[in-house]
Amino acid sequence: MTWDVLNVIGTMAFAISGAIIAMEEDYDLLGVLILGLATAFGGGIIRNILIDVPMSTLWEQDILIKVTVLIIALIFFIPEGWIHFTKGWLNFFDAVGLSTFAIQGALYAYSAGHSLTAIIMAAVMTGTGGGIVRDLLAGRKPTVLRYDIYAAWAIIAGIFIGTGITSKPWELYLLCGILITLRLFSAKYRWKLPHRYLQTL
Repeated sequence: MTWDVLNVIGTMAFAISGAIIAMEEDYDLLGVLILGLATAFGGGIIRNILIDVPMSTLWEQDILIKVTVLIIALIFFIPEGWIHFTKGWLNFFDAVGLSTFAIQGALYAYSAGHSLTAIIMAAVMTGTGGGIVRDLLAGRKPTVLRYDIYAAWAIIAGIFIGTGITSKPWELYLLCGILITLRLFSAKYRWKLPHRYLQTL
């Protein structure tokens, strides 16, 4: 049940994020749908490839895919004033998607009996994969790799779940809330990891 809830929340959050970015780049309806779906399901697809989960599991989520398409279409057709209001929540949707998908990916790998390293990788790629796909398809530099602390929160999710510190449903939801809060604070206050820039000769 926890996996299912986190999966739905993360999918909807990333779908909205992808749709808003697509409209910022002036994509047509089909482009908005494709980018929204790629953002919503990209992380899960990358995770499945990494930990050898059959790709057919994606098509088993037929109802979720249909609901995601409806949500994206709703975002596309709502009045512009509502779009600007929704856009103001973009960091929030992104934080929710990151946190819920990171936990979901870690749980998936943990239940499959993978090592701690694999669990952390599953958390990172599930939590950040959709955002990376979104930014690349939108012609942007992935924020995950460049601007602020992002993937670090997914790593924390993988560590907590992989070591068994967090396992009960209420603990997972608490972890999710903490990660969302940390991600929002890192975006607001521009927390950054050390950078090193090499100038080309």
